[in-house]
Amino acid sequence: MTFTLAVCAEMVFTQLPLLERIERIHAAGFAAEIWGWTDKDSAALAATGATFTSMTGYVSGDLITPDGADDLLRTAEQSIPFAQAIRCSTLNLHGTGLGEGGLPVRPVEVVTGDMWLAAERTLSRVAELGERHGVTFVLENLNTEVDHPGTPFGRAADALALVGAVDSPHLKMNLDLYHAQIGEGNLVELIRRSAPHLGEVQVADVPGRCEPGTGEVSWPFVARALADAGYDGVVAMEAYASGDSDLALERFREAFTL
Repeated sequence: MTFTLAVCAEMVFTQLPLLERIERIHAAGFAAEIWGWTDKDSAALAATGATFTSMTGYVSGDLITPDGADDLLRTAEQSIPFAQAIRCSTLNLHGTGLGEGGLPVRPVEVVTGDMWLAAERTLSRVAELGERHGVTFVLENLNTEVDHPGTPFGRAADALALVGAVDSPHLKMNLDLYHAQIGEGNLVELIRRSAPHLGEVQVADVPGRCEPGTGEVSWPFVARALADAGYDGVVAMEAYASGDSDLALERFREAFTL
């Protein structure tokens, strides 16, 4: 069993312009991922020849409030033509819009039952949008301890519960194991429970959010757990290079080559 290995272009080769980063990633044999699209040129990205496996699939909005949900659906639909232009079929969502420094635009201290129901309704609408346009949205878990305090539905268990409740092939889970290690741990059991709903897996080591092999996680063991759970999709390194970016990519490849 093999994975499709991808690298987030926003976090490596940072001394280069984005298009050159993507070209370097592509030349090294990896797919590429990006975050927001509004400041990017889809034709220039497509011209790199790279395969794109994920991009942010909305501009603003949230899962909870009526206006926020409408805004999320509106900007998610606006994101689809860009995704199609770069042949990217997976669009990433979060529990709420993120602002500068990754902080939630509307932080939430306590998630209520009504909020859960509202989020499920919003994500059902997102899944219907994905079905109409032939794309898949993925809901990413985020840690609230270090990087994204105040983000609702941040835990992997939360994302899994919402995706499972919607139960659509056009809404999957983006299991970010960096965030999960900080917020929950017990990664292998989390992988086993999440496997039927996975649309993507993202990785970075802890602490530091650098490439696999620089922190506390045994990534070859995690890779085997993913394979044993039947997962053969995208594994993306959403991590900073601890030093040389080419070396970081090779460490990532080694950790996830079975």
